[in-house]
Amino acid sequence: MNEQSEPQVPARHANTGGGGKPGGSRTGTAAAVRSVARGLLDLKADPLPRMSRPRSLAWLPHLVLLYLAAAFFALTTEQLSGHYGVNGAIRPVLSAMVAGSVLLAVRWPMTGYWLGLTAAGLISWQTHDHVGQGQSWPWLPAGIFAFAPVLLLVSLRVPPRVTVGAVTVAITFTGLAEGFFKPEHSGTSAPGAALLFAFTGLLGYALRATRLTRTKLVEQETLTEEERARRTLLEERSRIARELHDVVAHHMSVISIQAQVAPYLVENPSEELKENLAGIRANAVEALTELRRVLGVLRSEHPDEAGGPHHPQPTLAELGGLVDNVRAAGLEVTTEIAGIRRPLSPGVELTAYRIVQEALSNCLRHAPGSRVEVGIAYGPRDVHLCVANTAPTRQAPPSPGAGHGLLGMRERAGMLGGELAAGHRPDGGYEVSAVLPMDPVPPGGGSSPVPETDKKDS
Repeated sequence: MNEQSEPQVPARHANTGGGGKPGGSRTGTAAAVRSVARGLLDLKADPLPRMSRPRSLAWLPHLVLLYLAAAFFALTTEQLSGHYGVNGAIRPVLSAMVAGSVLLAVRWPMTGYWLGLTAAGLISWQTHDHVGQGQSWPWLPAGIFAFAPVLLLVSLRVPPRVTVGAVTVAITFTGLAEGFFKPEHSGTSAPGAALLFAFTGLLGYALRATRLTRTKLVEQETLTEEERARRTLLEERSRIARELHDVVAHHMSVISIQAQVAPYLVENPSEELKENLAGIRANAVEALTELRRVLGVLRSEHPDEAGGPHHPQPTLAELGGLVDNVRAAGLEVTTEIAGIRRPLSPGVELTAYRIVQEALSNCLRHAPGSRVEVGIAYGPRDVHLCVANTAPTRQAPPSPGAGHGLLGMRERAGMLGGELAAGHRPDGGYEVSAVLPMDPVPPGGGSSPVPETDKKDS
């Protein structure tokens, strides 16, 4: 008789990966167990911090723990000898292990924890044959209370999951010892140990959570203070921008309009007058353009974005226009360029232009009628600038400036890692010279910085 075989159905294996619920649950549990095991075996140092306030009691917790260690050493010694009849050299060794676990836990919490458990195991082994009617075992009365501060120090420094593991191991050790090796007529210490260790772990967890919350609160307060200072800075910059706009922009606009209208108010104006008025209007318009860019920097939360592609920074390529403006104002200026002229990084270009601009402005204000020489030399690694003027031919009018021009030039050169020197010449003139690196690298690395504000001699 032929038997008809049933079709075989492939067995469905349980999902052991992380995608399904059963496999994922087992994987998560295994990972949690491994994490707890790593935490229990982590013997690295984690010193107990001092009290932050009051400062006079900063070391109080350490002194209290030192006193407890000495007290538990004496109590363990007395109980081993007087109640359990354990004498000889082993007695001070066991007492020292109990006291040492407290002291070690101050700096190495898990090391102190395992030393305390080891001491409890050795004491239970030594006292096994000496336990009298109703005496506590496997924990001595002093031993169970000596292990509590060790567990507290552990729970203050480790994550809650590791604290649960440490309490579980201690309670399991107690339960196994009583279940398999409990001497006859001895008292039980398991309920008391479970209650004390669980309470200690919970207390340590609460204190640790409070400390972490306080730390986060301090960090948040620090961030709030920084944000408040940043907001105050932005408000101050906005106020400065408004004042600049209200005072300077208004007057420059009036100057520009008056210079444009003035030729029509004079009958048959000369060509020289027209050229001078056109130069005044061009300088006023250029000053307004620069002022708008500075106002954009002051009003912007991110100054790097304020310049943008719509407001290009001046470079040495525009030096000719700058010199022409100064010549139109009545100053004799000659320029000389040495070396192979080549484009520089944006920060060097702008800094070089501003240094020459500020030096020429100072010549206009403080050395009227002098002759000015502007020299630029391109070297292999740096660019040299020199603006020198002869002695003035007439008395300079009083200047309302506060002397910030030289300071601003030095700051610009220093930002790029360059140098600037300024001083009087033997012939009575004045000279400003600067050396700027071709490819400056700021202290923090990255590309060369581009100064965002223009420091003018006010």
